[in-house]
Amino acid sequence: MSISKFNREETGLFTSISNQLSYDQINLSQFINQPFSKEAFEKQIIEKEKYFSESKRKILFDVLYENYKNTLISSETSKNINLLLEKNTFTVTTGHQLSIFTGPVYFIYKILHTIRLANELKELYPTSNFVPVFWMASEDHDFEEIQSVNLFGKNLKWDTNQKGPVGRFEMDSFENIKNEFKEFFENNPESEVLNTLAHYSGKTLSEVTFNIVNQLFKKYGLVIIDGDNSILKKEFSPIIKQELETQFSYNEVLETNKILQEENIKLQITPREINLFYIENNLRSRIQLHEKGYFIEEKGIFTKDELFDLLEKSPECFSPNVVLRPLYQETILPNLCYLGGGGEIAYWLQLKGVFNKTNTPFPLIQVRNSFLFVDNGTRKKLDKLNLTLTDLFNSTEELKKKYVLSNSSEELNFNNIDNSFKEFCSAITKQINQVDLNLKSYGEAEISRLEKQLISIKQKLIKTEKNKHEASLNQIEQIKNKIFPNGGFQERSMNFFSLCADGNIESHLNEIYSAIDTFGNDLIVIS
Repeated sequence: MSISKFNREETGLFTSISNQLSYDQINLSQFINQPFSKEAFEKQIIEKEKYFSESKRKILFDVLYENYKNTLISSETSKNINLLLEKNTFTVTTGHQLSIFTGPVYFIYKILHTIRLANELKELYPTSNFVPVFWMASEDHDFEEIQSVNLFGKNLKWDTNQKGPVGRFEMDSFENIKNEFKEFFENNPESEVLNTLAHYSGKTLSEVTFNIVNQLFKKYGLVIIDGDNSILKKEFSPIIKQELETQFSYNEVLETNKILQEENIKLQITPREINLFYIENNLRSRIQLHEKGYFIEEKGIFTKDELFDLLEKSPECFSPNVVLRPLYQETILPNLCYLGGGGEIAYWLQLKGVFNKTNTPFPLIQVRNSFLFVDNGTRKKLDKLNLTLTDLFNSTEELKKKYVLSNSSEELNFNNIDNSFKEFCSAITKQINQVDLNLKSYGEAEISRLEKQLISIKQKLIKTEKNKHEASLNQIEQIKNKIFPNGGFQERSMNFFSLCADGNIESHLNEIYSAIDTFGNDLIVIS
């Protein structure tokens, strides 16, 4: 295995705000607590320790203990859960939707980065403890975003008519797609993959996701938390009540949005007057203001007293949307840092006012590492074509052109022609100026026409030469399609298990873990 790193800005794969969050948070200081760095954790620890009480720790511990009591828990995870009772223990957190079979491979990247960050923080701050946490976005309703997975180039899709919070979806109709997934690995019955898939089970999608993530990362001590919990919602209910009464998050985000737009920073989320949903099985409806109090589609109109009474009795029915979910997370966890993808981290820039309004510490935010895998076969093809890893970030057409120009006969070396043409144009222009300056525009137009004709001749020659290299040019297309499936970024479509064709899981997790640059920002290419 070899590791190469590339500046994200030079690859053309990432947005400008993602690059700024990676390399230049200091210029975003007005939207965050402090820029991410090794040193910044010292201040963050002090702030969070003051905020996160002993009672909060006990509530968190009790919920986790209950969630894990029917799970084969590792000694590492058990130790970390117990450490959360201690005032010098903090979390670093990532989260994701409940993608089937872990979805796109960056699901794995972000968790491993979070785990390694926790481990390295312990080395930097040995008097504190750091627990990696995975937050399951079980209350999300965007089923279309998670219902399919790309395995070895084949799209597997789970069709179900269930509605509402995806974590509560029942798995009765899932067996067929699970069997289809397993078929890819049945030639190796002793493989780690099949053993791991045996843990992909449960009554609901939340249970299934919990079990598979636990199986994959339990040796690292990862702690998994599901926010769809009545006890945790009870802890958050004072802020839910504040939101219902004052719509504070809407006003705060709007104010921040004005400043972001003045800075030409693209907005990621749009706040609603009330940033809460009402949820039940098969139901996720907005809570909206009404002249008589509040309105919930399919449930009707509630007075203020009626809704607050419902909040008291059934807090699990109230679900924060994307505006309030980060605040919910930071209320119930002793968290120091949230780690995610560039677009995901970008919307935190809109939320500082929301945190300030509730006197909740705003965490450090970090853009996770991104990876590109280049297998041995692809690397050999690149070498044979005399192409470098850097060349991969050019378009397919640019790669083909480079190959043709560097592998063509002497006749396709246009340097002498280009130099002669420049001399010719200079001589013509000089001659025209000496004869009659009124002919200057005419001369420029004719030179432009000749230049276009020369370009056309060169393109014709290149096209003819391309036909001589058809096999190599086809290989270039194959390489680009493998590294960038359907023109997209590999990590956004490829599933982790596609890296495990040999049946091994642990070795590939270790490979990624060892390649992580915890406090780095560059794109990492593993080949």
